[in-house]
Amino acid sequence: MKHTFPRIIVLFLAIAAAAALAQEMKIGFVDVERIRRESAPAERASKQLEKEFAPRAQDLQRREAQIKTLQGQLEKDAVTMSESDRRGKEQELSRMTVDFQRLQREYREDLNLRRNQELATLFERADRVIKQIAETEKFDLVVQEAVFRSPRIDITERVLKLLATDK
Repeated sequence: MKHTFPRIIVLFLAIAAAAALAQEMKIGFVDVERIRRESAPAERASKQLEKEFAPRAQDLQRREAQIKTLQGQLEKDAVTMSESDRRGKEQELSRMTVDFQRLQREYREDLNLRRNQELATLFERADRVIKQIAETEKFDLVVQEAVFRSPRIDITERVLKLLATDK
């Protein structure tokens, strides 16, 4: 009788532990890349950046066309030009090319900076929406990166819909 009671307690604890483990965890997955590509705020940000940087992009295209025109003139007329004219045109072409490369680099850096700012804002909003879904639907865990995931745990579509309604 002495040895039976501890065994019953151990058996009871083992059953309780198995029941706790058997309780199903609710797990969700969010495809961050789809949020970045397909969400309404991402599309709005992309259009805003395009509008914001269009004048600079057009200026770069104009400068590039000027460089190509000058380069073409120099190649075509180099034989008939005087040495000093040719040297002057080459220096002008060199200066324009260096200036163009500097402006192009600044453009890329500024565009990347603004894109990163917009993405940070987007992901902050997406995190709030994901937390809202997780709390409402009682998820135990929501992951954003996985080697494999089942489509039945993917909540990306719900996040996209809420982001579309969330201004």
